[in-house]
Amino acid sequence: MKITFFSAKQYDREYFDQYNKDYNFDLEYVPKTLNERRATNMEPSEAICAFVNDVINADVIKILAEKQGVKYIAMRCAGFNNVDLDAAKKYNIKVCRVPAYSPECVAEHAVALLLTLSRKIHKAYYRILSQNFALDGLIGDSIHNKTVGVLGTGKIGKNFAKIMYGFGCKVLGYDVFESPDFKKNGGEYVTKEELLKKADIIALFLPLLPETRYIINKETIKTLKKGVVIINTGRGGLVNTEDLIDGIMSEHIGGFGADVYENEGVLFFKDLSEQIIPDKKFKLLTSLPNVLLTGHQAFLTKEALSQIASCILLNLDEFKKGKELSTPGAFLA
Repeated sequence: MKITFFSAKQYDREYFDQYNKDYNFDLEYVPKTLNERRATNMEPSEAICAFVNDVINADVIKILAEKQGVKYIAMRCAGFNNVDLDAAKKYNIKVCRVPAYSPECVAEHAVALLLTLSRKIHKAYYRILSQNFALDGLIGDSIHNKTVGVLGTGKIGKNFAKIMYGFGCKVLGYDVFESPDFKKNGGEYVTKEELLKKADIIALFLPLLPETRYIINKETIKTLKKGVVIINTGRGGLVNTEDLIDGIMSEHIGGFGADVYENEGVLFFKDLSEQIIPDKKFKLLTSLPNVLLTGHQAFLTKEALSQIASCILLNLDEFKKGKELSTPGAFLA
């Protein structure tokens, strides 16, 4: 079976080539994102493997099915909000994902963002490089005894909560599906409104759905504690960037750390160091002293890349053999 990878980086090639030794699939790596034009111009392939910013709408799926003979779409991520599942079903294309890959690594990255913001480590680092050892302006906040709100208590959220327990925090949770493990470890489920009102720190681990889009917006920001710190390693669209900036500039929001951005598709995973970025909201956001952004790298660990490669290749092998997928939650359509 031929598999065409879009948005492919060198680390994708390294890990998929390693795990492909057990399958001997024909792998083609395309560094560009998938869109309608590239779907039209690609070489015929039985399967494609895509990532978070690839465009897999109804038009693209129609081209993949009718022109390129694609039978399978494999998402090498947990999210699938960029895939038109109804169109996939219409054209009899099976879709799978990696439902969980080292959830600890994403939770750990969220904690890294929080610690860096709280103790101003990023500012201290740049001072040291310029031989400035003064401590003025570096007064931070302790995480101990803070109330932490976890929006989304799936595998990543639960791991984040465990770490917060270790810091001596009170942990509140909100999720449509409550987790017995979250409660067993000391977490308390409350309404979304209560969580937003009481939390000193809010961490977002929700999927991007119509009901979760812009869960942080002008109206919800009004209900937050003054000085709240928000961490987002879920999806960029969970936060209304314009409203967020207003909340930070009014000093209602005390800090924001994120590994995602709502318009990241034209920015992330590329070297734009020699270009002028036209996104004014992004430029303003990154200029604020209490904002810390990383470029969607929370998943980027050896453990996660190994799990992603092994899961995707297993999924496609089972599709090819007509088997039900053995990985719980991997089958989408």
